[in-house]
Order: sequence, then C-alpha cells, then structure tokens
Amino acid sequence: MLNIHICRRLFLIVLSACITIIGKAQTAYPFQNPDLPAEERITNLLSVMTMEEKIACLGSTTGVPRLKVTSPGNLEGLHGLVIGNPWFSPFAVPPQFEQAQPTQFPQAVGMAETWNPALIQQAAAAEGHEARYVFQNGKYFSKGLVIWAPNADLARDPRWGRTEESFGEDAYLTSRMSVAMVRGLQGDDPEYWQAAALLKHFMANSNEDTRFSSSSDFDERLMREYYSAPFRAAFVEAGAHSYMASYNAWNKTPMTVHPMLKNILDKEWGANGIVSTDAGSVTNLVKFHKSFPDFAHAAAAAIKAGNNQYLLDDYRKFVKEAYDAKLINEADLDVVLRGVVRTWIKLGMLDPAARVPYASIGQGIEPWKTEKHKALAKQVALESVVLLKNQNNLLPLDKNKVKSIAVIGPYADQVLLDGYGGKPAYDVNILLGIKKQLNINTPIRHVPNNDFDLAVKVAKESEIAIVVVGNHPLGGAANPIADLILGTQGGQATNNFASDGREGVDRQSITLEQEELIKKIYAVNPKTIVVLASSFPYAINWSQENVPAILHITHSGQEQGTAIAEVLFGQYNPAGRLVHTWYSSLDQIPPLLDYNIRNGKTYQYFKGKPLYPFGYGLSYTNFAYKNLTTSAESLSKTGQISVKVEVTNTGAKAGDEVVQWYVQYPNSKVARPLKQLAGFERVNLKPGETKTLEWVLKAENLAYWDVKSQAFVVEALPVVVSVGRSSADVKLTKEVGVK
Repeated sequence: MLNIHICRRLFLIVLSACITIIGKAQTAYPFQNPDLPAEERITNLLSVMTMEEKIACLGSTTGVPRLKVTSPGNLEGLHGLVIGNPWFSPFAVPPQFEQAQPTQFPQAVGMAETWNPALIQQAAAAEGHEARYVFQNGKYFSKGLVIWAPNADLARDPRWGRTEESFGEDAYLTSRMSVAMVRGLQGDDPEYWQAAALLKHFMANSNEDTRFSSSSDFDERLMREYYSAPFRAAFVEAGAHSYMASYNAWNKTPMTVHPMLKNILDKEWGANGIVSTDAGSVTNLVKFHKSFPDFAHAAAAAIKAGNNQYLLDDYRKFVKEAYDAKLINEADLDVVLRGVVRTWIKLGMLDPAARVPYASIGQGIEPWKTEKHKALAKQVALESVVLLKNQNNLLPLDKNKVKSIAVIGPYADQVLLDGYGGKPAYDVNILLGIKKQLNINTPIRHVPNNDFDLAVKVAKESEIAIVVVGNHPLGGAANPIADLILGTQGGQATNNFASDGREGVDRQSITLEQEELIKKIYAVNPKTIVVLASSFPYAINWSQENVPAILHITHSGQEQGTAIAEVLFGQYNPAGRLVHTWYSSLDQIPPLLDYNIRNGKTYQYFKGKPLYPFGYGLSYTNFAYKNLTTSAESLSKTGQISVKVEVTNTGAKAGDEVVQWYVQYPNSKVARPLKQLAGFERVNLKPGETKTLEWVLKAENLAYWDVKSQAFVVEALPVVVSVGRSSADVKLTKEVGVK
C-alpha cells in the first residue's frame, strides 16, 4: 500500500497541474507558479517588489497587498495560542468578529514535566491545527500562522523570571521537547507546513532584570554542548527554520547582531527562515548595549547580521535612514527577505488552495470544542502532575470515606493565565475539580484568601485540609502590560512577593512566603495536603520535613483542577518528573549572572544535596530494575550499541514509570558533567508486569566540542551508563568502552 502522504501528494500534483493549465493566463508572475523551485520564485518576487514594500515586509505583519500576497501573521503559543489573553490582547475585538478560545495546556515547564515528547507533539499539532482554523475562518480578528514557540532556552537558574516558559535546565530533555513541539506545530507534510515554528530566544537569555544590556559570558564549549543544543536539534532534526534573537549579549557581543546568526545558525544548521529581533532590540543596541551611535547604524548592523523581522521598534524609519545614509543597499534587504519569503512558500501563502493540504482547515466545529482537543488538554495536565511527597500513603484519598474537606489558599478557585497563554473556552480550577469528584453530601469548606484565622478554624473542623499555594504567573501586578513597558523603558517592574517572577522581573527569593499558611493549617490538622501550583522551583524545606503529602502542578492548563482531583482521589497515578534541580537554599548556587554552569549550577555540576533532584517524582506504586545489559562491551567512535533493562511494577496499582538513562565520563581529559541525561522513556506497567526497555547509546552523543579542531570529538575512553528513577536515584550502572 502506498504511503498516505505519497497518495495525497500525487493527487495534489495532478490537481495543481490541471489548475495551472486552466489558469495559465492568470499567472502574471513566475513567483505564482508553485512548480518552480522555491529560490527562483523568491528571486522573482523580490525583483517586482518596490523598496517601500521590502521595508514594510521587515515587520511582524508582512505580505504584499499589491501583488495579492497575504501576511501569515504571528501568534504567541508556548502552551496554547495567545488569542484573547486580557494582558497581551488588550484591544477590543471589533463587533463583526468573534473571539477565538484556543485550547490551553499547562505552562511549558509543566509540559516538560510529562517527560513524554510524543504527547507534547500531539498537543503542538492541536495548537498548529487551531492556528490554521482561526487563520482560514473569516470570523476571527486576531490570527497568525507563524507561532512564536517553543522557547528552547535553558532555565539554568531558578531565579530566572521566565522559568515557566522553558522546558527546564537540561539540554537533552529540552532538545527532545523542542523537537516534538516543532514537529507538531509544522505538521508531517513533506512540502508544506501547518504552521511555522519560531523558536525563542537565541540564546542564553535567562535573566530579566538587566536583560537589555547584560552579557551572558561562557566559553565556546558550553555554547555548543549546552546553551545552543536545543536550538540545533530543533533546526537540524525537526526542520524548524525561524527564531528570535535574544536581548542579551554573549561574551559582550549582542545576540541581535552576533556573527553566529549567519555563521552557525544559517550556514551550519539551516535556520534560514524568519530571524526576528526581540521587541525593541534595535533601540536597545543604542540605548542599553551602547554598541552603535544611532538607530540607523544599529538597524543596518541588524540587517547585515541576518535579521528580517523587527518588533516594536520604529523599524521603517530606522531602515530608511540606514538606506539613505548608504549603510545598507537594496541587495542587503533582498538577502534577508529571502528567509521571509521562504516561510511564505512553506505555509502555502503563494500557492492555490487546492495544492495546500491544510487549506481545508477552517470549516466545521471549532477544534477547541472537540472531544479530541479537550482530551489532549486533560492528558497533558494529568501527566504533568508531580508527586513530591506521600508519607504513610496518605494519598490517594478514598472519596467514599472522606467525611469533610477544607480547600484553602488563594489559587484554589481559579486557573491563572500567564502572559503567553490565551483564554480557553472553559477551565476547571482545583476547587471545582474536587467538587466533581466528591459526593454532593460531602462537606467542602473553601477559604479563598489568606484569612489565616478563618482558614485555621475551617481546617480544624475538617478531616482533610488541602492547601493550594504557589505563585501568581503575572506577579500579581494590577497591569502587567504597563509594568512590562515600564521595565522596557528602563524602569523597575515589581511583583507582589520576592519569590514571584515573570517577564521583566527576576525572583529575589525561592522561599515560599505562603509556607506560613501551611504551618498554621498543619498545626491543627495533621492530614494536610499541599498542592503547589507554581511556575518555579521552591525551597519548601519545612513542608517537605513536616507535611505528609505534596503535589506540584503548573499554571494555565484548562484542565488543571481535573488533573489534581483525579490524582488526589486515585483515578490517576501520578508520574510527572521535575525538570529542574530544586535547591534547598539560594546559598547552594552561584550568582544569577554566572552563566558558567560548571561553577555549580544544574544537576550536571551541583555537588550539594538538593531539596528535590532533577528527574524526581513519586508514584502510588513501586518499580524494580534488574538485568542491565549491553549488546557489546564497547562501541566504536562512530558506532552505537543497544542497552537494555528490565523494569517491573512491584506494587498493587498500575502506573507509569519514567526510566532515565545517564552517562558519566570518569576519565575525560576535559571538564565534563558529573552526570548527563542521555535518554528516557515513560512506560506504563500493570501490577506485576515486567517490560524490557531498550535504549540506543550512540557514540556521537558522547562527544564534546573541541575548540582547536572546531568539531565534536568522541574520546576513546570508557563511560559509565546508569539507569534509574532520577538523577539522584540510580538503580543500575555499567561501564562501556569506547574504542
């Protein structure tokens, strides 16, 4: 049987040929001919555009109306499309249009905590489908096919204000999640994209307070092996072509104008689509980095570095001034605009609808109302829940035996949106999720705020006390957009608590202020369960020491409450795993602006004892590991071997286990991580069931970047392979030779 894509492609080619023959007289320009090579079409289109049209296409709203070339538009989409977010979509929708309500998954950090790239690819595919639906259905106002996601930057420090936007601190895990998201967004058609993934923010952009002028300083090896690795994977493996350059500098050269944009991303990795500045970056080059004397010189440098999309800056004025001053010429614009037109072609913007396989999306029921998308939102939320503690098996609760429950805390009765998520058609908060689980006659007492006296009274009178605490993803700011603009202008944005963080504001603490509430509740009710709804790691040392049960989930997922309730009452066995090292104190890690992680950051180089290690998470059942074997005792420097292990569910409940593979380099001649994630698999096991898991260890994945030869090199030295439940819970190890 022919592959379905081949059959579809043959049909579309025949149909397109018919259309071409019938409508040949209407094809005024070669760029309109989909059968010509893409680069020829680009050359032709640029040749018939005016200078004004070319400059106009350097913005986020592109297209050439005179030539009937429509703009694909842009949307944020880190965990669901940003359509209708009250903070980032502040303008009223015109009365002739409807407001889309796209599916909202947990924040990116929560998506990563599923440790399930296949599921995240499905979620991203749903997001890309919804983008197409909105774009091709005329009843919606805000729309776009260029999706600003994923954020492939690494959260190497828990103080970073935008930690929730990232997939975590590990380059390998973030690579797998980034690849999955790109593939889901862009689709599996060999010729066209469903939507275009635009990765953020290249690179090492993990501090907020001084982000417009700070320099992230570290050596070339860390750049190649760590900070840029997720981007490389997304471009080389998943076929992404577009990205946003970050505000910061790397080793004193601002990323907006860094030579590596052309020399590495374009020439080595094929990132030759849209290259976007971050908002106001050209202004920052002059005002904060002080790299250029004026905006014309800054704009010219940005164009020569490869940028072809400018956000917020008065780019038309800046570019025109640069052109008039002969700092750039029309040929310079043609070079960078090729990437913009490449994106148009991949999205089918220049081609007849009959040829584009996604052109029919936009009819019928809204996708966010379908059971498929609702089920996906629920599954991602369920798989993201991390069980941090479960002393004496307090969880799961038996809903048929629970006599009364107190639900306490400020975030129990609302699903909080962050700045990069939209407003969904519905959401289920934790209080509502619990109510849906329990018998209507079971008393549920809710204290929504920090009224400590009332909370203590209600907790004392209830059998179970559930305390929902965490952070506000917008920092509790009354007007975060105005606050963000204030920060952009060099003012001081603020949060409610020192431990809060968001865009523009780093965290000043990792201590949970609301732990005081937990202490008071636990003092009157020993059956206290903490639900930490947070975007960040927290040093909840007292709670871990005293409270019998703790769950973690992130914000913004529309099924947040359903997931927590089903875990609380045992309908779902949690298996989420942490994607950061949760330190017990800031004293354990170097300063925020120390980007040399070898100084003790992330599980790869941290030598202390954390509160919770990277990869940590508990289950309602137990798992045993045995028989770690390899297909050979060694591998060549260009080869690979198979590594197997048997995993058994030794408990009484079915559940998922996240099997994690790590490598160590005990004899390396260069500085290597103490331990490095090299593989993982989430697997479901019934009680008593054993599965043999196979992982392929490739020599190329053991390489380090050799600065002298400017290449990745594999050392002919043995490595240690380990398998276990987290970076600190190793079950079996084996030495493997490298010839």
